Amino acid sequence: MNEPLMIPLIMTTEEDILVLLKKVKYPGFSRDIVSFGLVTDVSFTDGYAKIKVEVSGEDSTLPNTIKTGIQKVLEEAPSVKKHDIQVIFKQDKKGNTQNEKNNLAGVKRIIAIASGKGGVGKSTVTANLACALSRQSGDNGKPFSVGVMDCDLYGPSIPLQLGISEQPTALEENLLEPVENYGIKVMSMGLLVDEETPVVWRGPMVMKTIQQFASNVAWGDLDYLLIDLPPGTGDAQLSLAQILPLDGVVIVTTPQKAAVDVARRGARMFSKVNVPILGVIENMSYLLNESTGEKSFLFGQGGGPLTAQKLETVFLGEIPLVEEVRQGADHGIPTVIGNPQGRASQSLANIAEEIVNIVPVGGQ
Repeated sequence: MNEPLMIPLIMTTEEDILVLLKKVKYPGFSRDIVSFGLVTDVSFTDGYAKIKVEVSGEDSTLPNTIKTGIQKVLEEAPSVKKHDIQVIFKQDKKGNTQNEKNNLAGVKRIIAIASGKGGVGKSTVTANLACALSRQSGDNGKPFSVGVMDCDLYGPSIPLQLGISEQPTALEENLLEPVENYGIKVMSMGLLVDEETPVVWRGPMVMKTIQQFASNVAWGDLDYLLIDLPPGTGDAQLSLAQILPLDGVVIVTTPQKAAVDVARRGARMFSKVNVPILGVIENMSYLLNESTGEKSFLFGQGGGPLTAQKLETVFLGEIPLVEEVRQGADHGIPTVIGNPQGRASQSLANIAEEIVNIVPVGGQ
């Protein structure tokens, strides 16, 4: 549970103003504008507060809503005698020309799953998290509808993870129907090319493919669409941030220092393109001895919480290193489906619930 904000009675520093701004929630989210990294500049001198906020989105009323929220909290602070609030709005999502042609109008929330380096189990987390989200439900009691767009074009593994091998069906010219299993809609390069054929593409081809996944796939109505990214901060990540109306990104890391350092650097790229960092998941946190209950921290300890702290975001939870996760991935049966009562599945269910709280869907 979040601790209540302690607002100082007499504010004298920029840090005091930032504490105050944490009372302003981003519209539609349970997170505040400070933790989302939207406040880019703050100064406070002799009772005069100057605040600069940069935000992107599809809703042209967003800047005014945020500015009104900031004005309200500043005017309630006795130490603030005067204020200047600048909200810079970049309408680079569903409202731009490029995205008006996509088939994502029925998707309520789009969340990218990213990692700074390979080998941290990002795709395994994505597949299981999709299944865990589909087992959550909204206020109306109806389970969430979930899809996965596999943008790891060079090493697509989502089809294997979710037990999918058939090719998508062509509904009409230039329109494909995503393949579905476990109630999850999936589109992946792994379903479009032979598994022995390497994908050797330069940046423009990567961008074109991501555009096609958005505009030439009949996603229909979804509550959550998860985007599985390749590791790093290359063309796919930058293209995604430019093309798709992302609601945020979840960072996956493992406990060791090498993974943590790279994850932190990779995550900061999303802040620079105005994509909120929703939280951090630590995978392979510990090896559990089922008979004794003893935990062995093979890769170190505390990397996930430290990454979240450095990025000023939420630590969503840890997933243990258990054989059933690997077995499920190899056989196309996510552990959330194959062993829902297992420790890893319970961790993933808790993480899914936390994500739903942070990024709720409307109309539920």
